[in-house]
Amino acid sequence: MIFKACLREAEVTELLHSGRWPAAGTPELVSHVHSCRRCNDLVLVKQAIYSLRVETISAARLDSPGLLLWRAQLRRRNAAFASVGRPLAGAQIFAMITFILVAVGLVASQAKHGIQWLQWFEEAPQLRAFHLETLWSFSFMRADWNLTFLIPTLGALAILSGVVLYLASEKQ
Repeated sequence: MIFKACLREAEVTELLHSGRWPAAGTPELVSHVHSCRRCNDLVLVKQAIYSLRVETISAARLDSPGLLLWRAQLRRRNAAFASVGRPLAGAQIFAMITFILVAVGLVASQAKHGIQWLQWFEEAPQLRAFHLETLWSFSFMRADWNLTFLIPTLGALAILSGVVLYLASEKQ
């Protein structure tokens, strides 16, 4: 390592920065650079860095400004859509979980205490509604299926179809 400073180093550095080395250098300065190790190293490193810089600049592919602007606007728009959609998706998930929990709770409550669906499932094989001749004559609407079962079933079907329609239209 060379710790001693050279008096001509500033002059060599100025010529290197201006890009006029070695053409603008005096013969005395050129001979000094060849004899002084510090100035020789300085010229070697600066020329290597300059040649790498020229190669990098020539290899760089520059797109048109219009294309760059369009890409930036597209990224900004997509980020805005994503940031707006996050709370809505969270609210939709919360609403769906709440709906499912309420529906499961209602079904469990009604199965045990309400219209006693569990008992109905035990008696289902004996019902006339499950015999083939009954299905052909549409007589299952008369005796075995009363309105306390039919109305909640149609209501649940309407609500579920609305949810399915909403979710299907949201994805398009």
